[in-house]
Amino acid sequence: MEYGLLGLIILVADIYAIIKVFGSGASTLAKILWIVGILIFPVVGFIVWLLAGPRGGSIRV
Repeated sequence: MEYGLLGLIILVADIYAIIKVFGSGASTLAKILWIVGILIFPVVGFIVWLLAGPRGGSIRV
């Protein structure tokens, strides 16, 4: 039961990320790469998108 709920949360988070990617001002190629990354690696892709995605440019290391 817990795995089903966790899977649902991951699915909702990935759908949210994909919608945000579609609405972003990134190039078409960048959008395609982000979406493919999120679909192939649902958890890692979402985390990477959160860190380096739309607001990732404001983070300086």
